[in-house]
Order: sequence, then structure tokens, then C-alpha cells
Amino acid sequence: MSLKFFDKLSQNFIELLNDKDDYNVIIEVENKRKSLTAHSNVLKYRSSYFRQELENIQPNENNIKIFNKPSVSAQIFNVILQYIYGGIVNLENTETRFVYDLMLITDEFKLEELTNRLETFLIENKGSRLRTHFSLIYNSIFSRNGFKKLENFCNDIVVKYPNFIFDANNFTSLKESALVSLLERDDLQMEEVKIWDYVIKWGIAQTSTLPINLDEWTKENFLTLKTTLQQCLPHIRYFQLSNIEIYDSIKPYKKILDKQLWEDINQYLSIPDRPVKSTILPVRSVLVTELPPRTKESKETFSTIISEDHAAEISSWIDRKTTTYSTTNTPYKFELILRGTKDGFAPQTFWNICHGHARTVVVAKIKGTDEIIGGYNPLAWDNTYDGKSNKWMETKDSFIFSLKNGNIQNSIFSRVNDTQFAILNVCKNYQKVYGPYFGYGFCLNSNESNFNLDNNNFSNLVSHFYEKPIRKSSNSFSTDNYELHKKNHLEFGGISVLLIGDPYQLPPVDIDKISSVENFFPLFLTTFHCQQTDPTFYQRLEKLRIGILDPQTKLVIA
Repeated sequence: MSLKFFDKLSQNFIELLNDKDDYNVIIEVENKRKSLTAHSNVLKYRSSYFRQELENIQPNENNIKIFNKPSVSAQIFNVILQYIYGGIVNLENTETRFVYDLMLITDEFKLEELTNRLETFLIENKGSRLRTHFSLIYNSIFSRNGFKKLENFCNDIVVKYPNFIFDANNFTSLKESALVSLLERDDLQMEEVKIWDYVIKWGIAQTSTLPINLDEWTKENFLTLKTTLQQCLPHIRYFQLSNIEIYDSIKPYKKILDKQLWEDINQYLSIPDRPVKSTILPVRSVLVTELPPRTKESKETFSTIISEDHAAEISSWIDRKTTTYSTTNTPYKFELILRGTKDGFAPQTFWNICHGHARTVVVAKIKGTDEIIGGYNPLAWDNTYDGKSNKWMETKDSFIFSLKNGNIQNSIFSRVNDTQFAILNVCKNYQKVYGPYFGYGFCLNSNESNFNLDNNNFSNLVSHFYEKPIRKSSNSFSTDNYELHKKNHLEFGGISVLLIGDPYQLPPVDIDKISSVENFFPLFLTTFHCQQTDPTFYQRLEKLRIGILDPQTKLVIA
């Protein structure tokens, strides 16, 4: 029997790490702005990466080895040292992006045990949030080897929702191995001709020298594209394409296909029962999702800060209504994009998660009070602005507010006054400090990279940007929580569409009698021409026209 005392051993090694009197390694991080200390023997025996790196570093006059890792944050390196010395990694209340970055660094440092655990942790505990950084993560995991679980996790998502990758702005920068891994899947939910089009688009983007006009391509140009796509072309299901798709999409690029394959494709179209020499890949399966029976489910709370009454009031302000919507007739659904207690309070997290989202509402609960304040931004948040300083964005539709809550008796609504200073577009250099800025009427800001810790959030700093202050106090504050919601129109549904009779005999419709709601266009028919000789059926149709569906009418149209 072996007695094990790992807890005490771990504690002692953590104490050794914190002891600043006996180190012989200084680790410089964050472009040498911060440093950590460690012991070379511990690092070398825990990681082959550190063994190799430290052997190549000459000690200084004080017999100290300086190890530089300028791109790694002190927070991440400290977690790694805690693992190396004590075998402890605390992931409580950590953001998804932090865990992901930590995993990449531990992979580089050849800490295989920790890397594998972090990969599993991301999938099991942060899976829903991985979608926020999906394109970034998808590209980066395929640029490395070893993240097979994450690769499979991401591919299982992409095959069901291909637009996540294929319609992304950076699709053409996708790694070849990532694209091939998708093309290999028999369950990729996309029409084969569209897959072909995307593959051609990707291949052309890899070679900038190809002419834009296909008619100008030379034999060498087609050979270049064929070479670029040599790993992709074998995974196209050519024999599942229609005659029109072959003629319109494949034929213009037939020179990138092997001669035998092109002959087999044409033979298969003409004589499908005759064997071909080329390999016929299996048909991609189409996933059929069976809808569950309709049940009455408990309604999930959409916000931990505002109520449905608050949402209705904000919706009224968005539509410039003089009276407030009721909770039953509000035209909008608030979709939660970010919540501080779930995603973290770092300003950079706000910019990472909210990038690209327009028509959004930011709400914040001020710590120690009943105050709920916020703002509406009709413009898209943009984390790509790379200027030297921040710039203002102009809109006439933004506003800020405080809401009736607890001992706050009345809501305050303040529309933008100086439209040139409505919303601050924060440049990359300041996104670690600045969050959303509505003029200077409502601003989230943190020097500690946490809106919840310091008291740097403020409102009412400059009064003329918005019509009036939304707080009685101009003191800065800290937040208990904050959220960002996207304003979406309520889905139109629950009504079946019934077509009766010959559509070519429908009466003409006056364009003035057509009303539209988003993509729904109802046509109001006032006369029935086809069945006037059948009084009973005519009466049923008249009832149906005005929305009466009684048992007798059901029998007629069943």
C-alpha cells in the first residue's frame, strides 16, 4: 500500500514558486512590461519545451536566465506556472477566449496533459460560447496539429450550419486542411453545386495572378488552379450533379479535372446504368429533423436586469411612439448577446462578442443602487477599427435612458442631441479599457479591465451630446451586471397558408391594397369568380376570407 501526500506537495511547490529569494529564471511577458520568476530545474523537468529553450539561453552576470515571451499575458503565464509547480488550474469564472488562448500556449509549451484537459473543458463547459469566436477558432485549430476533439466538435457544427464558415468574410483564408476535412464529410448540409462554387472561389483566392475574366485564362492558369485544388477536387460528388449544374458550373472549369473523370461524368449523364472508371462517392446525407410535439414550456427569463415591461418601454422609444407598447403587442424580441456574469466584464470581451451586431440595447445595473441605465445603438459595433485614436459615429436614432425600478419612480428617456457624437467607435488600442460609449451620457470604462471591479463607469459627463442627464448624480460607478440585447422583429408564424382553386383565375389585386410587414405580403381578395354557381361553397369561402373556420367549412375544404 502506498500513502500519497500530493496536496501537501502541491502546496509546498506553490510556496517555492512564490518565494522570490531563490529563483534563477526571469520570464518577461507582455512586451517586457511585466516579469515573473521561476526555477530552471522545475521548468525543465515539467516541460521538454522549457528544457530546450533554457539550454539555449546564457545566464547573465547574476547567473539568471532571461526567458522572453512578449506575446503572452502575465495572467496566462501565471496560470501555467501554477500548473507546473502545483498541478492546479483554477478555471472558475474564466472567459471562453482566455481558456482558448491558454490552451494554445500550453500546446506550444508541450504541456500535453493540461492541453488535453483544456480542450475537453472548452467543449463540455464553453461549447455554446465557442460560437462567438467560431471563425477565429476554426481557422486557428487547423493551423496546428493535435486538437482533434475541437476539430470534430467544430466540424459537427459546420456540417449542419455551413454558412458559419462558407459565408464568412474570411472564408478564402481558411486552411486547406480545414476545407478538406469538411469536403470529406458525407453529412455536409449543402447542395453539391454550391460546394463546388465555394471550392472554386477558395482556389482562385489562393492565387492572385489568375485573370478575373475566365475567357482570358490560359492553359497554365487552369493548371495552376488544378494544382491548388488537388486535395479538394477528389471529394466533390460529381455524379450527384444535374445536367444543368454540370453545364453551368463544372464545364467552364473542366480543364482542372482529369480527362477520364470528365469523360465519365458525361457518360454518366447520358447512360447512368453503365459502369464508369472513376470513383463514385456516396450521396451526401440530408439531415431530417423531426419536430417534437408542441408542448407548453416554461418561458425562460430573457434578462436578469430588465423586465418585459422595461423591454416594451424601450421598444416604444425605438419606434418613437408617444404611448408605450404593452407586453403583448410589442413588435420586438430582445435576443441576449452578452451578459457580464456569464461572459465576463472585460471591455475587450464586449468588443469581441458584440462585433457586427447592430440595433442593440445595452443595459447596466449600478452597484449598490436600484438604478438601471442603458442606451440604444442602431449602428453595428466594430472591433476592427485600427486608427490611432477613437472616432465618433453619427446617427439620429440612438438614445440613452434610466428605467423605473425599486425606489426609482420614473424612467428617464434622452435622445441624441448632437448626432455627430452619438456613438464612439473605439480603436483597437483602447478596447481593453473602453466599452460602449453613448456620447458621454452613458459610458462603460475600466482601467482594471473589469466593469465590475473599479468605479470608472460614468454618465452625464458632457450634457449636450444627449438631450438630458439620465442620473441625478454625475459620480462614476461600478456595475453589478450588464447585458447587451439585439432587437429582432418577432417571428411571424402559427398561421397556415391555404391555396384553393385555380391561382390563374384569382381576381386582379390593386397594388394600393397590398400591405407589407417585413417579408410577409398579404393579398386581400374581395371577389370570388370561380365558384359563384355553388352558393354553399361560395359561403364557405366568404367565411374563410374573413377568418371564420367553423366545422362546416372544415368539412368542405378537408
